[in-house]
Amino acid sequence: MPLGYCNHPLRFGSMLARLQQFTTLVLVVIAVAGAAHFASHGKPLWALATITLVIGGHAIFLAFEFLLLARANREDAAPAATARDLLGAWWGEVLAAPQVFCWQQPFRSQTQPDDLSPATGGRPIGIVFVHGFVCNRGLWNPWLKRLHQLGVPFVAVNLEPVFGPIDNYTPIIERAVRRVEAATAARPLIVAHSMGGLAVRAWLDAWRADTRVHHVITIGTPHHGTLLARFAFSPNVGQMRRDSRWLQGLAKREPGARYANFTCFFSHCDNIVFPASTATLPGAQNRHVGGVAHVQLARDEVVFREVLRHAGAATPLLCQRSGVG
Repeated sequence: MPLGYCNHPLRFGSMLARLQQFTTLVLVVIAVAGAAHFASHGKPLWALATITLVIGGHAIFLAFEFLLLARANREDAAPAATARDLLGAWWGEVLAAPQVFCWQQPFRSQTQPDDLSPATGGRPIGIVFVHGFVCNRGLWNPWLKRLHQLGVPFVAVNLEPVFGPIDNYTPIIERAVRRVEAATAARPLIVAHSMGGLAVRAWLDAWRADTRVHHVITIGTPHHGTLLARFAFSPNVGQMRRDSRWLQGLAKREPGARYANFTCFFSHCDNIVFPASTATLPGAQNRHVGGVAHVQLARDEVVFREVLRHAGAATPLLCQRSGVG
């Protein structure tokens, strides 16, 4: 993929945004039409049930994921999650998922533009944000808004083609890194969620870019694959299967010292990447965040504070669990 493919900021995410816009609107039409049909036939309870099923049906799917992760984590080295941890994380993900996938990503992915204003003395290190599978830069909106207010420069990429091989994303990351380098005259901090962390490792490998990075923070990244990947069949998901050939080949090529420059956040309640310790790397600073699910990890205040610390930015005095906003 030529580097010039990354030049237009609105091109990336457009395919996924349109797909999620279409899906969201179809769900709304089904909910309204179904409810109207039953209401017109004097069946208000059926009308209410239709709306509830369409709007909250993802909760059932998420419950299935949490059952799988609870079973997969029984023999894992990560701290064991309690039933309360799992229930709280499930409910948090039930609330977070529609806000991210039905609002922020399809309709608001460009509301927080990249911020590379002219550097001033003592300005924090620039950040490159890399999202994961079936996501776009809208995932980071709450953090991007706060970083803009704090004066932290950043670029948030969109990885496309959505269902393509992970290696195809490396020119996109290279372009973003070059933009931050040019604007700040410094090595950027790279923050990556889920599959984005693998794309960053592939970029480091393809571009021999270790010396160009201040630090790498991965959040819920399946560094050793995830059991959930067995249920999907796109090229990038195939690469995320447990100990896939792609993952093994990447690990063999990586220098042993690379992981020392990584901080890997993982959770025993991650409903996408499990067993939990698959999101860690040997020699990295592996940080466990308890009771937080997969999407929530990219909005968690503990993780955000670590991002600010590595960027050299002032940490807000009052810190709570961040919402999806």
